[in-house]
Amino acid sequence: MSWDVVLFNSNQEIKSVADLDENDLVPTEFDSALENHFKQMIKEENRREIKGSDFSIDYYVNGEDVSNKMLSIYGQNGIYALIEFAKKHNYQLYDSGFDGMLDLEKPEKNGYGDFQKYLKHVLRS
Repeated sequence: MSWDVVLFNSNQEIKSVADLDENDLVPTEFDSALENHFKQMIKEENRREIKGSDFSIDYYVNGEDVSNKMLSIYGQNGIYALIEFAKKHNYQLYDSGFDGMLDLEKPEKNGYGDFQKYLKHVLRS
């Protein structure tokens, strides 16, 4: 099961998705930025897979400016690669598993452990 995060480009720091003002979101062509940053990439029609040594990240291309981009992470170190990318471009990341914004400055707080707890909970249900 993947760890799903959403990439945002915003004029303001997003504290909570519930309080998100859509007018603060900057439409962005994330696909080119991702392809330029991550060199190991498998391209299949409109699907992309970023390959790391111990992780992968899947997403679908839009080919246009969008307000956000959903990415599916497989492997704990994928989040660190995405955090590095987000920091470089001044983007923000939302973790759908724990329903909160990821702390890019303190990646150790980001919830792979929380994701694993969430995954166990979902699998028990």
